[in-house]
Amino acid sequence: MALGNETDGEHVPKGPRILISYRMLVFLRRCLQTVFLLYFLMLLVQTRLSTDILIDYSIALEGSRPFVIDRSVDFFFRIDPLLRLTTLVGGTPWWTGMAWVAGLVVLTVLLGRVFCGFICPFGSLHHLASLGVRPRHTSNAAFDAHFLKYAVLAAVVVSALPGLQLAGVLDPLCLMFRSLALAVFPGIGVLLKSGFDALAASDIKWLNWISYAAEMVVSPVFGYGYPGYQTAGFIGILFVTLLGINRFSPRFWCRVLCPLGALLGLFSRWAPLRLVTNPGRCTSCGLCHQGCPASARSASSPDVCDSSECLLCLRCMRLCPQEAISLGFVPMTSSIPFAPKRRVLLSGMALGMILPVLSRADGRLFSASDPMLIRPPGALNEIDFLAVCARCGLCMKVCPTNAIQPAFNEAGWGGFWTPIVVPKYGYCELACTLCSQICPTGAIRPISSEEKKRTPIRIGSAAVDRGRCLPWSGNGPCIVCEEVCPTSPKAIVFETIDIRDAGGSQMSLKLPKVLLKHCVGCGICENKCPVSGMAAIRVIAAGETRNPLHRLLL
Repeated sequence: MALGNETDGEHVPKGPRILISYRMLVFLRRCLQTVFLLYFLMLLVQTRLSTDILIDYSIALEGSRPFVIDRSVDFFFRIDPLLRLTTLVGGTPWWTGMAWVAGLVVLTVLLGRVFCGFICPFGSLHHLASLGVRPRHTSNAAFDAHFLKYAVLAAVVVSALPGLQLAGVLDPLCLMFRSLALAVFPGIGVLLKSGFDALAASDIKWLNWISYAAEMVVSPVFGYGYPGYQTAGFIGILFVTLLGINRFSPRFWCRVLCPLGALLGLFSRWAPLRLVTNPGRCTSCGLCHQGCPASARSASSPDVCDSSECLLCLRCMRLCPQEAISLGFVPMTSSIPFAPKRRVLLSGMALGMILPVLSRADGRLFSASDPMLIRPPGALNEIDFLAVCARCGLCMKVCPTNAIQPAFNEAGWGGFWTPIVVPKYGYCELACTLCSQICPTGAIRPISSEEKKRTPIRIGSAAVDRGRCLPWSGNGPCIVCEEVCPTSPKAIVFETIDIRDAGGSQMSLKLPKVLLKHCVGCGICENKCPVSGMAAIRVIAAGETRNPLHRLLL
């Protein structure tokens, strides 16, 4: 049975019966691509608190019924077999989320890389970015560039064995979510806010009303506070570059680099659904080979389609002047041999063995960490955390205060883009556990608000910089840090002293001190400190409960 081009009545050898026309197949593919891309964007927008809760989330989160975010927002990460494989070898129980992954694997075994061609939202973006670009003949020559993705796959899988999770860096779903959530959407939000502010400052009243109304509509999509993230510029440039390459080499990412595509390609080698060529119609013109963006057809055998490389874009069906290509369920009779150069695979495996060693060469995992390496509450100890964290950005997107940021150098290069708390951007709300609820790999274990407050779970410790603190340096009174401290009893207390100012007048000053036994390292004191530049009270990772090695020695 085949699906594809209808016969035109001329005498040709009999082939499989045609059930669906080429136009219907393209229509189906476009519908599914649109549905899953919009669904991905909808889930991305939903990865936040709703409007009414965000108005006063501290009260909402401390209510009698704890707020729980809809877990459907991590749907695409739960069906990702690459994340499941690399976190499995990293120590996650094998049965966690296996049903969704097994379903996608079975679908791939039966239908080929249908996920890449019909479902993957990142693949859909690359398809859109490559519209109107004709693949160059040289890009589809018989060379091993498209086997590089198997080297990438080998590297991320092998590196996960000793505990370095790198799949999320190049996994297409993680890469797309991280790019949109941390760079693209906030960037668009800032631009729109600048425009709305300009309209709001206008003397024309109806422009003011347009500004207010538009901001109410746009804010739920691009963020109410228009959050900023460190390394967002690099994340955005990488995302735009990968899409821009499509104007020179269509589907370059899918063909050459995507490790998830490589994994699905292994499962689709013998898929019964494939593009077949009617030998009675084929004239070996080579147009299908030249126009294939996935290099699924070789120059020597253009009539044979390699199902492990085929993205099911159906471009070859459109290009064939003889209408000789159709999509059908057929037994595997011939295929391009799966023969990536051994040195390509060995290079990937060697890189996978070297990277974990280099990531630990600085000794940070076995000694006191960077004082700025403050992990979200519920995070596993550092070794286990790096073994399963996918760097997807879900916890950063859902954080209502913008406290969780992608790491730059705080965790070493092995922890690049992993989540850390940066009080300069925001503080950890004492009653909030959203990041632990939404983590798709278990790098941040599920915790309750009660456990977080009563245990308590400490993510760091605050320390006063007496040289910058206004009361301690004798430059004036200030009690902000004590006022905002959320713990009970408060972790910041005062010592009152009497001093004389420069004019000789006597004045009383309240000098803040931190009681470490009550401090949980939430960072609100640092975030609200009125001292410009570097805050006068800062949080460091020392004292965190997740790792005894980082305990303060008192």
